[in-house]
Amino acid sequence: MMLLEVVAATKHFGRLAAVRDVSLAVPQGELRAVIGPNGAGKTTFFNLISGLFPPTAGRVVFDGRDVTGMPAHARVKLGMARTFQITEIFPELSVRENVRVGAEVAAGFRLRPWISRAEGAELQRRIEETLSLAGLANKADRLVGELAHGDQRAAEIAMALALRPRLLLLDEPTAGMGDQETYEITQLIRGLHRDGKLTIVLIEHDMRVVFHLADRITVLDQGKLLAEGTPQEIAVNDAVQAAYLGKAA
Repeated sequence: MMLLEVVAATKHFGRLAAVRDVSLAVPQGELRAVIGPNGAGKTTFFNLISGLFPPTAGRVVFDGRDVTGMPAHARVKLGMARTFQITEIFPELSVRENVRVGAEVAAGFRLRPWISRAEGAELQRRIEETLSLAGLANKADRLVGELAHGDQRAAEIAMALALRPRLLLLDEPTAGMGDQETYEITQLIRGLHRDGKLTIVLIEHDMRVVFHLADRITVLDQGKLLAEGTPQEIAVNDAVQAAYLGKAA
């Protein structure tokens, strides 16, 4: 079963074609990596999937439903969640309070002036469950702005998890990290995929992370689909080596 299908997506900004006729099909339960050199159109492609930009042409289908015309918040309600290349958190709030924001949105409580005791108990259970899943239970009461970069990334992922997604979109989750932080975030993503059974699509520059995690890899170059395959197939692909890895074809 295909959870996400992107059909011939194209996005123009004036005369610039940032994404050109790119298709993608991700079955439920897969971890897909999207790679490519700077300017390849990866983040724009993510913006089309998540609803931040409407495509100039093409379609986005989520769980069999055409969501091309849906705004981002409507796609969140259907089960999409996303993190960004630049960490998006509330630094003045604690980790638990950040996660609570996502949990309240998922439960439909954000516009309600009060919730029942039973609803509050269930909400708290979900918050604690998410903190544990993200490995942040022992830092739950720390202000996010005081945490190390890797923990801030984990907190952002936890906020996305609190939305209870079926599809998690991660935009460069290890950007700006040292080796230890990269290892910890990689282990978190692996656990969410294998143990949490989440379908994940991630953009990533660190090839160690990509080849360690991905079931399949999609390669973009200059806004177009260059190659697609297993990590083993991509590693020996001459076009990928020439365009992305800087080796002669």
